[in-house]
Amino acid sequence: MSTRTPLDDIFDPRTIAVIGATEREGSVGRDVFVGATNSEYKGKVFPINPKSPTIFGHQAYTSIKAVPEKVDLAVIVTPAATVPGLVQECADAGVKGVVIITAGFKEVGPEGKALEDQITAIIKKHGMRVIGPNCLGIMTPPLGVNASFGKMALKGSVAFLSQSGALGTAMLDWTLKEGVGFSSFVSIGSMMDVDFGDLIEYYGRDPRTQSICIYMESIGNAASFLKAATEVSKKKPIVVIKAGRTDAAAKAAASHTGALTGSDDVLDAAFKRAGVLRVIDIQEFFQTIDVLAKQPLPKGNKLTLITNAGGPGVLTTDALVTAAGALAPVSQAAKDQLNAFLPSAWSHGNPVDILGDARADRFAKTLEVMMKDPASDGVLVLLTMQSVTEPTKTAELLSQYAHLGSKPVLASWMGGGSVLEGRELLKKAGIPVFDYPDTAVRVFGLLNKQRELQAQLADAGKADGVEKGIDRAEAKRLIAQVQKAGRTLMTEFEAKELMASYGIPVCVTKIAKSAEEAGAQAEKMGFPVVVKLFSETITHKSDVGGVVLNLASAQAVREAYATILKNVTEKKGKEHFQGVTVQQMIKIEGYEIILGCSPDPQFGPVLLFGQGGQLVEVMKDKSLGLPPLSPNLAGLMLEETKIYKALKGVRGRKPVDIDELKRIMVRFSLLAAENPVIKEIDINPLIAGSDGIVGLDARVVLYGADEKQPKAAAL
Repeated sequence: MSTRTPLDDIFDPRTIAVIGATEREGSVGRDVFVGATNSEYKGKVFPINPKSPTIFGHQAYTSIKAVPEKVDLAVIVTPAATVPGLVQECADAGVKGVVIITAGFKEVGPEGKALEDQITAIIKKHGMRVIGPNCLGIMTPPLGVNASFGKMALKGSVAFLSQSGALGTAMLDWTLKEGVGFSSFVSIGSMMDVDFGDLIEYYGRDPRTQSICIYMESIGNAASFLKAATEVSKKKPIVVIKAGRTDAAAKAAASHTGALTGSDDVLDAAFKRAGVLRVIDIQEFFQTIDVLAKQPLPKGNKLTLITNAGGPGVLTTDALVTAAGALAPVSQAAKDQLNAFLPSAWSHGNPVDILGDARADRFAKTLEVMMKDPASDGVLVLLTMQSVTEPTKTAELLSQYAHLGSKPVLASWMGGGSVLEGRELLKKAGIPVFDYPDTAVRVFGLLNKQRELQAQLADAGKADGVEKGIDRAEAKRLIAQVQKAGRTLMTEFEAKELMASYGIPVCVTKIAKSAEEAGAQAEKMGFPVVVKLFSETITHKSDVGGVVLNLASAQAVREAYATILKNVTEKKGKEHFQGVTVQQMIKIEGYEIILGCSPDPQFGPVLLFGQGGQLVEVMKDKSLGLPPLSPNLAGLMLEETKIYKALKGVRGRKPVDIDELKRIMVRFSLLAAENPVIKEIDINPLIAGSDGIVGLDARVVLYGADEKQPKAAAL
């Protein structure tokens, strides 16, 4: 029984039909057919053209139905209006894989979208898969498959996926020059059918692919991407460069949480959750691909720098530390070996400065020693042109060390025309070579960052005590009670009850419907107290003068009641006043934190942790994550904030119980994940000190009956 899938028919086809093949100069149909019939491809290629009996000596067929053999992959390059009919013909002929290179679909408006809808209906009915439309095509270089109008890529181990045909062609041109090979090249187009999630899953299983690199303009199906990337990134690096980082169209929600989250921030959080490495600029993206294609991943952040120049070595060290790397210590065994052949004035440390008179053999012997030093996770050889320097011969000798060890070897040949030949030799040998060493160490840092992220995600952390105090039935009852009343905004009292049902500590709160009742509640509770507006409609109490702090007597509480009533009546109307809540002034000396969750249109609920209080939107010290969290994921969020350092104890203050804070964050994430009717939720402030952690204020907004709830994308 065959285990082939429609994606196998696309990327490993035994037969290819080019619909729209032609000999006409300058046409896409010509380029695709010529590319498909390259000498490396062992399968059969059938040109489809009703107007020509032959195409470049190959018998042409009037339609795919006339082809005498079963076709695995059909490549369509005819005008958009003809495509739905041709896809139907492919379906009738049993074709399972289609690449639509043609443009003119949803990107041009309603007419194009209607054509796309017709195609979607056909492929769903017949179990077909489609790459495109509006794409460059696909390649599988190790198999000689070129179903594109691009020049055939070199063979390699990197799967490259791109939403931009132009960037794809630029990448192809650059890789041919730099000697970088691909296991697959996919111009994904507008992702009418096959999306990033499908491709990540496919190349996660592909033995020819060791890493996946993506140029992304839109993520498409966020849930599909996250699910596939989370699994595949555990065994293969996934690197993404995303266009549209400064997209101002993302609108924040009305809550503090929403105001602190933007679409790109959320995407960053999603990538981290899935173990995906994000790079920012095109140069770093290209060079990261270069290293992934040629060298093993570093197993740590410690780099050995071999150089014949002290100044550039120091500058490179600065760049390395900035990139979260570190200089590897030189073991005594390595020093003993180096002392045997290096001049006595060598640096005797890292950077390993072998001095300006170093010739090729000195570079090569030093590299041989440092490749074997277990204290090092990678080696960068930095050569600068001096009077006796031999850039070409040095490159020749270093080439033999390109693939001898399990650590990456990088090079930087600094100079002009005199180092060009040496650079080319290094590229051909499989040693990535950089114009400047600071770029090399940034790429080293990026790849190590991906390794560290995977290690952190692999360790979920102990969940001891997380479930303690969670009463899910009570939470459902509280939510249902508010919905039954026809409200979407929970009162602060109800919101705190909801938090408490998930074991989240909140301060004791009592409702008072009169000034006298408020005073009596305060006397029972003990002074000092806080009096806050109790309202079923107003969410931000401070904005309407609805909070009075540090009240030391019953009379002061009664006066506060009257003040809040007056303020609300003047600013919003008396109908928004349903009384007050009375709460003890918490005496914990600690830090104000915000825990929040608000919806993202692509990823659903998004968690926020950061510095809280009234200046939360000014300070913007925050990190984002996707629910549900594990204790370790909560820890990663904590570590991304500035306040985390303070929470561990500074300037004589005792540290906060970080494990308990993680447990609270996990419970909060479960509350958000397990109750999708919650639209917005935050605790601000959550006071965290050495004496305990407690929420002082809480806010919950539910989805209305007619509101669409974005689907949660996290696992």
